[in-house]
Amino acid sequence: MLPDTVSVAADVRGGMVAKGPEVVTCGEAMLLLLAEPGVPLDRAVHFRRSVAGAESNVAVGLARLGHGVRWLGRVGADPAGEAVLRELRADCVDVAHAIVDDHAPTGLLMRDSHAYRAIDVQYYRMGSAASRLTPEQIRPEALEGTQLLHLSGITPMLSPTAAAASRRLVELARAAGAKVSFDPNVRHKLGGAAQWAQTAGPLLRDADIVLAGEEELELLTAQPADEAARELLRGGADEVVIKRADHSSTVLTAGGGWDQSPHAVPVVDPIGAGDGFAAGYLSARLRGLHEDQALAEAACVAALVVQAATDTDGLPTAAARDRALAELSKGGDAVYR
Repeated sequence: MLPDTVSVAADVRGGMVAKGPEVVTCGEAMLLLLAEPGVPLDRAVHFRRSVAGAESNVAVGLARLGHGVRWLGRVGADPAGEAVLRELRADCVDVAHAIVDDHAPTGLLMRDSHAYRAIDVQYYRMGSAASRLTPEQIRPEALEGTQLLHLSGITPMLSPTAAAASRRLVELARAAGAKVSFDPNVRHKLGGAAQWAQTAGPLLRDADIVLAGEEELELLTAQPADEAARELLRGGADEVVIKRADHSSTVLTAGGGWDQSPHAVPVVDPIGAGDGFAAGYLSARLRGLHEDQALAEAACVAALVVQAATDTDGLPTAAARDRALAELSKGGDAVYR
């Protein structure tokens, strides 16, 4: 269970002064150029601009669900960086502590969009502003009042200084009395299995809430996923969520385990489902819901994400999540009249 302290986001809904965000994320946010649906990347002519990044996706997801969220990171002093910050602000994500780098560019990724075949993703992030994150740039006041720090394994894999910054974030979260959630989000283009285990493995073991795929747990721990989850619980984790290869999920705690089946929905674009799942799960836990209810909301948000293009188009508001969850739970067609 997350801390009982509730912080209020300062916005027009409540007119109250914020004491700090409920959630802080830190990571790489990139400009996304998404090819027209169904067209291979090497044949695409028309592209849609958007923003992508594991932690920024989760930040947007939680903000749309009604939570106060702060995103930390670095972008370049370029049009791509301006677009990233503008899009995050538009979704009520606090970027006041983000750093604009005058000497390095914002990262870029290009990908195509297919429902039922492999997606081609090309990253242009070498020497990016995000990779220049350092521990000294993480200020303690950025985490004051927060209940939860959310990280992925991508940021520490960008550079040794970004890895050190990630470790500092965990230290500051502990000092602030906040919980830590961690999604490995393994990307093999960033390094081999040994490098991932060495760099992301310690963060996995430091987390209170782990959200990981079966293969990710096996890669980072060299154990079967369920055994790895039980070891993490013995090591101090509160809850470990395993995302199965068949898109079902399991949460294990010291008090038991619960399973969630995937929802059969039409898939437009599967990218971003894991970040949507994380946002749905963490939102439920922040609101004090039980782990099995959190799994249900996570699966619902993920089902909405895959029915829309880009990483964030399908991320719902709380009202849209609740409507979809009601329909999905009774097998309805989810058409709201």
